[in-house]
Amino acid sequence: MTSNTIDLSSLASRIESLENEVRTLTANAPEDKLSMVVMSGDLDRILAAFIIATGAAAMYDKVSMFFTFWAIPALRDPRKAPPKKDLLSRMFGWMLPNGAPGLKLSKMNMGGMGTSMMKWLMKKKNVMSLEEMMRRAADAGVEICICQMSMELMGFHSEEMIDYPGRKLCGVATFLAEAGTSKVSLFI
Repeated sequence: MTSNTIDLSSLASRIESLENEVRTLTANAPEDKLSMVVMSGDLDRILAAFIIATGAAAMYDKVSMFFTFWAIPALRDPRKAPPKKDLLSRMFGWMLPNGAPGLKLSKMNMGGMGTSMMKWLMKKKNVMSLEEMMRRAADAGVEICICQMSMELMGFHSEEMIDYPGRKLCGVATFLAEAGTSKVSLFI
C-alpha cells in the first residue's frame, strides 16, 4: 500500500508540474495577429505589403503595419499641403514621392516606363491600384502605425498623411510589443 501512495503522490506532483507548464505556455502563446514592418518605399514592395495585409485581415484577428523610413512617403496625401517646414524637411519632401501615385518600381523602372506599364497591366487585369488596396485594408481593419522618429527625421508631419481610420504614430517599442505577441511577423 505504501508503494501505491508514493506513486499517487508522485503522480499528483507531476500533474501539478504539467499544469504549471500549460499555464505558462498559454500565457505566452502568440495571439491571432500579424505584425509587419514596411520599410521599403518601392511600389512593388508596398503593393506586396498591402496584398499580404488585406489577405491576413481575413485570417487573423488583428493586422498591424509599421511604416518606417522610406515607406512613410507612400502614406503622404498629395492633396494636402504640408505645414511650414525648414529647408532640410522641404528637401526630403521634394526628393521623396508624394504619396502612393509617386512610387516607382524597385526593378525595371526604366525612367518611369516600367512603373507606368505595371499600373497599366494592373488596370487591364483588374488588379486593384495601391490606393484601392489601401482603402480595402482600412475597410478590413488593418492598423497602420507610422514610426514617429523616422517621420520627424525626414521632416514629415501627421497632417500631411492620408486619412486612414487605423492610423497612429508610434515608436519602435510599441511595434515590438505588438510583434512580440503576434503569430506572424514580416519585414518588407
